[in-house]
Amino acid sequence: MIEFRHYRDEDYEALCAFLIALNRDDRRHINWNWARLEWMIEHPEFDKSLRASIGLWAEGGKLVGAAIYDMYFGEAFCGVLPEHTALYPEVLRYAYEALKDEAGLALAICGESAEEIAAARSLGFVLTEQAETIMSRALDAPLSAPLPEGFSFAELDPRAEPRAFQWLMWQGFDHGADLSEFEADFEKTMRLGLKPRPHFDPHLSVAAVDESGEKVSYCCVWYDARTDYAYVEPVCTIPARRGRGVTRAVVFEALDRARTLGAKKAYVISDLAFYEKLGFEKELRFSFYRKEQ
Repeated sequence: MIEFRHYRDEDYEALCAFLIALNRDDRRHINWNWARLEWMIEHPEFDKSLRASIGLWAEGGKLVGAAIYDMYFGEAFCGVLPEHTALYPEVLRYAYEALKDEAGLALAICGESAEEIAAARSLGFVLTEQAETIMSRALDAPLSAPLPEGFSFAELDPRAEPRAFQWLMWQGFDHGADLSEFEADFEKTMRLGLKPRPHFDPHLSVAAVDESGEKVSYCCVWYDARTDYAYVEPVCTIPARRGRGVTRAVVFEALDRARTLGAKKAYVISDLAFYEKLGFEKELRFSFYRKEQ
């Protein structure tokens, strides 16, 4: 018998296990994997006050379906294990009722998932122009790229060095170099608190450090031994250090560390030419379907 319940904090590991099982043999939901959940759920912009709205479906104590909002209401992920495809419309209906915002709800569905697309359309979801691409590359050989002279690799743990991490993110994602603006944002972030991500591995959290000791580029890769893939999130370099091969070196270093742990493949949500230059290829396209309020 399948039972529904709202998410509780103690369900986190079960939800990760569900996403791992969902993507074990079929990658049509790889845009939502355990690592994306782990990156998101402790992100400062993730609205934790809404956590109990995540819907879970379980059979015999094992999660078989989930409806998860993406950072905040208005976008969501819906998935069920392959042997429970008949449950998918129920998960969609719940997501629309519980996870929509004032404009409605959008879902990213793989273009190869005909049954899910049909279910969404039958419930009034309409195809939009919004889409996201999953790129992948094999990790079947060692990877390395030289850092410019004077640079070195370092592990960067956001819990141990929160200010250095947030300052690098601030500049690397083009928020500017105004320290006063950054400090205000940093204070807000610290008030929210930086909680440890249970599966975070600082060995896979790689930064490049310049001659002055400043961390200027970053790549975090997520890997779990229950899977055969690594997930790349996030990657950034401060503007003044771009175009010198630093980002390539940092990404390759992080990916190679994941390879040595057992990862056979790497995924990233992107369609940037930068990743193609690193050997990534476009693998799956996810289109957004929306149902208005």
